[in-house]
Amino acid sequence: MTEPFRQSDENPSGPQHLQAPQALSAPSAPQQPGYPPQPAFEPAPAGPAHSGRRRARGPVALLAAVALAAAAVGGGTAYAVQTLTGGDDGSTGARNVNGTSVSAGSKGTVAGVAAAVSPSIVEINATTGSGKSTGSGVIITSGGEIVTNNHVISGATDITVRTSDGKTYKAKTVGTDSKKDLALIKLEGASGLKAANLGDSDDVQVGQDVVAIGSPEGLTGTVTSGIVSALDRDVTVSADPGRGQQQGQGQQPGEGWPFEFGGEQFNGDTGSSKTTYKALQTDASLNPGNSGGALIDMDGNIIGINSAMYSAGSGSGGGGGSESGSVGLGFAIPINTVKADLGKLRAGASG
Repeated sequence: MTEPFRQSDENPSGPQHLQAPQALSAPSAPQQPGYPPQPAFEPAPAGPAHSGRRRARGPVALLAAVALAAAAVGGGTAYAVQTLTGGDDGSTGARNVNGTSVSAGSKGTVAGVAAAVSPSIVEINATTGSGKSTGSGVIITSGGEIVTNNHVISGATDITVRTSDGKTYKAKTVGTDSKKDLALIKLEGASGLKAANLGDSDDVQVGQDVVAIGSPEGLTGTVTSGIVSALDRDVTVSADPGRGQQQGQGQQPGEGWPFEFGGEQFNGDTGSSKTTYKALQTDASLNPGNSGGALIDMDGNIIGINSAMYSAGSGSGGGGGSESGSVGLGFAIPINTVKADLGKLRAGASG
């Protein structure tokens, strides 16, 4: 590895290198009495004498220029390396990042976003009276607060969470808001987790690149990408307790992710109790199990909580079969809606 330039190495003797050698500028010694006269020499031509005086100043200017250039290059290189590595004193201040922001070297890439944000996304398995459901969640504090969809954990009698490193935790519901399809759960005995960086969904633009991370069909840590297709879509989901995403035992065809869009019902009946919210639309592939996971911009900021999808062939009363699955119409709750609801959720809301 290339070591940084050091000013002390560039200029080992310090400022005295900027001084001219005394031999070049010292006057001739006076004639001492009692000594033989100095041998006679022919006068030097005017040209060489002039150039000799210039040579006496030349090393001074050259040494000064070299020293200044070395100081600039050496100092600049040392600064750059310390900024990237945290310096030679062992401190890590320069390496600290805000939440899960993507490093400069991989900013704007799906791989960079996935590497930065995946540790903040979890898989949630909830046991309800009607079976088991699988969804996703986003860690928002290092102590284990996790945001997810209400329909993932609604009516759950037992919640187990698995983090990206394979560790499992038991979790308790802190608060729910069925009208916004949001819930806050808290892991038991967790610490030192990597919290996500919550962005600003008001800055989201149609056409911008996004990444989705979640556990579709129980496939933990699945990463997909796409763009924001539209803003402020009215999406209606079930507000009935216990209607979570049915996975595995107890799952019935077409009951995997109930929601309504454009006057039609998809992925099963939404039931009589419904709620409608404004959503971000994305063509990033979403499937049952992505609920509660993250929609992320290319700087690693969470801009939405994935909550619903359109799936061809799985409308009201219809079975999914081979025709079910993502067709590029997914929806996410804007993160500013989540941030505005956090106080209520932390206070133990149960609406």
